Formats: sequence, C-alpha cells, structure tokens
Amino acid sequence: MIYKDFKESIKNLGFLTIEDFIKYAGVTSDDILSWETKNEVPYTISLLLHILKGEKEVLPTNWGLQSIVEECLPLATLLEEASSFPHKLEEMFLLQKKLNDSTNGKNWELGVNKFGKEINWLRCIHMEVSELIESTPWKHWKNINSDPDMNNIHVELVDIWHFLMSYILQETNVPKAVSLVNTHCIYEASQDIDVKAMVKEAEKLSYIALAIDTGNMPSFSGIERFIDQFFRCCKISGLSFTWLQKLYIGKNCLNQFRQDNGYKEGSYKKMWNHIEDNVVMVSLLEKIENISFEELYNNLKIEYSLAK
Repeated sequence: MIYKDFKESIKNLGFLTIEDFIKYAGVTSDDILSWETKNEVPYTISLLLHILKGEKEVLPTNWGLQSIVEECLPLATLLEEASSFPHKLEEMFLLQKKLNDSTNGKNWELGVNKFGKEINWLRCIHMEVSELIESTPWKHWKNINSDPDMNNIHVELVDIWHFLMSYILQETNVPKAVSLVNTHCIYEASQDIDVKAMVKEAEKLSYIALAIDTGNMPSFSGIERFIDQFFRCCKISGLSFTWLQKLYIGKNCLNQFRQDNGYKEGSYKKMWNHIEDNVVMVSLLEKIENISFEELYNNLKIEYSLAK
C-alpha cells in the first residue's frame, strides 16, 4: 500500500487525524514519517486496514483465520500492553517526584536542593550518556573485539530516564508529563542490536541536553525532542517499555534504599559480597513477575543484611 492510499483509508475508517490512528494501531510518529519518506506502508498495517474495512476479498485465499491472527498478533500484543501505559507512566512520574522530594527537598523544581546546591538535570543526562557509551567497545585502542554490556546499557538508559523525568517534572506537572510521553511508549524493541547506531543515537541525547543548557534550543521543544530521542534509543538498544518500567521501579527502589542506608554520608556499601548492588537488584527483578516497590525493597534489605 502506498502512503497516499494509507491516508485515504484511515480517513474513510473514521480516524480524524494520523495521530488518532497512531494511538489505535500502536505505532510511533517516527514509523509514520518513515512510511511517508518511502511512500510505502508495511503489509501488516495495510492488512489491518483491510480487515477494519471488512474487505475479506483482499485477503490471500489460502489464509485461514489462524494465519491472519498470527500475522496480526505482534500488533495486537502491543495494543494490549499499550492500554496500561498511562497508568505505568503515572506511577513512574509519581515515584520520581517522591524520590526527588525526599532527596532534594520540597521545591526542587526551582533548580536548587535543600542544601542550596544547584540541580542540573541536563548535565546529569549528559554524564549518564557517557556511562552508557563506556559500556560499548567504542575505543579504537582497547578491547576492540569485546561485546557491549547490554545489561548495563539498559541500566544506564533507566538512569537517563530518571533524570529526563525529573527535567520534565521541573517544567510541567504529572498529568501533562504523562500526556507528553504516552504515545512514544508504543514500539517494538530491536532484536538485532547495531552497536554503532546505538552509540550515535545515545550521543544525540547529549546534544539535546547541551543545546538546551547553552540556550541554543527552547526548553519546551527540547523536551519533545528529548522524549522522542530517548525512546528511539530504547528501541534500537532492545529495551522494551515493559522492561524499562520494571527496571525503573527497581532502580528507583534501589536509589531510595541507598539514601536510607547512608549513601549521602558515604557509609553505604555499593558492593554486596563482591557484586555491585545494581546487579543484585536486576537479579531480584528477574525473579519477580509483577514488581512492586515494597516487595523489592524488602528483598534488598535482606540481601544487604547478608553483604560483607
């Protein structure tokens, strides 16, 4: 199906705008732009449109119902998951605000913590991007044949997400934040990771942060660019929104646990029996199907009590 026919089809089906179709079909605005550029719409999407229009005659004659279901299953799965995204986003933004209130004091949104220290979320994002890149074999003089540490790359993306959410909350409120982010969460994480492309996409997050921080990009349009680019990085890095949310709950819980156990004072032990606390946290997440902050916190408390 060519792009012109696609636009006409969604109009005939009652979608007022392309954005309405995006929300329904579980695709991103980037997908739509790529279809327009190529003037070609993926077969699965054109099949979905034909089914919605009731045009059974366009379906392959050798297809049974099961074949059609299997073809549309990935899209249906995304749609089912997407229905819970606003709730999950709201939970994450509220947890982030609670953590920031606890560690930085009330009114941290004004850019200063309770100790009078300036808060710079943009610099935080820039530094976390550097840590993400350090988890890849980018150096031409060292470990050139080594594999990227994808587990740590995902953890670094979650750290970036902490700071990006904080920056968004500094500029707006929770409901508006959820509205800004919601449509970007529907994507299929890549199975085949292109490390060079991943590094380049991650670097763009730094460029946006530096552009805003130096006054070369307006803050609000920068936020929209940030959100779009962040989820592009997640997609190309193989980090699904579901696992991002689970890792976020885990890292948020670990951050609170660190604060409660002397992180600011310097008495916290980051290595637990020769294993970094991040690694312990991820191993606990993998054992818990439906993560809750309280359950994970209690498990961390047990593991920390056994740490030497």
